[in-house]
Amino acid sequence: MTQSEKNRFQEFFGDARYVGLKNHLYNYLLRKKAVGKALQGEKRLRVLEVGSGLSPVTDAGRQVVYSDLSFLAMRTLKKSHGGGGHVVANAESLPFQTGTFSHVVASEVLEHLPDDQMAITEMVRVMNSSGCLVITFPQGRHYFAADDRFVKHYRRYDLCDMLALLEYAGLRPILVRKVLGPLDKVTMCIAVAFFAIRQKRRSSACNPAGAPVPPGFTTIFFKWCNRAFIQLARLDAFITPRFLSAVVLIKAVRKPEHEGMT
Repeated sequence: MTQSEKNRFQEFFGDARYVGLKNHLYNYLLRKKAVGKALQGEKRLRVLEVGSGLSPVTDAGRQVVYSDLSFLAMRTLKKSHGGGGHVVANAESLPFQTGTFSHVVASEVLEHLPDDQMAITEMVRVMNSSGCLVITFPQGRHYFAADDRFVKHYRRYDLCDMLALLEYAGLRPILVRKVLGPLDKVTMCIAVAFFAIRQKRRSSACNPAGAPVPPGFTTIFFKWCNRAFIQLARLDAFITPRFLSAVVLIKAVRKPEHEGMT
């Protein structure tokens, strides 16, 4: 998901336990559902998901292209996820022709990029004239903490920051939706602290990348705990004011040319 050489997620992609459990995480499932709702009813001719990693939020299909800077992620995703295209690509310099896609999706990507404005510009470039962009991002500069540093976030955004970036790229938001509330921030701080401790203790020879994760009690417990936690996280997002949301979704379309004229 990151687009820099120092890719924290590359370490995760090499951890078979992470690979086995990642797609059961409550926050991933809620982001995926939010993106699905944002795309509902859209005529998707060709879709690009930028920075999909191992956990794309766009359902597989022949019209979908997944991209990520990590070769390992794309190779693993191609084996496990089935249909669609899989391209190793930098979000700041996408290897696609102008106007190729009807929709571009980027979920929890921009905060990992040194030049987020360039990435948005590239996403707009590869969209056709009637296309739309769907993004999710971590909101709240005041929330920036150890968990953000651990996964190598360059920043978190206040909503006005993201709207300004989209405006500069010639986009007009048509949907702004809360996805996760402050409970997610607290949960991730605890989870990352636990993961960091575990990583220090784990032997590199133990359950190497590609080794199967046994469907034991731990895996089943993790899956169902996250399924149950979804309800609490959804309620938290619903009752939280938007400026306190931890993750926000925006759907945006190109502005008509005359809007940019003075």
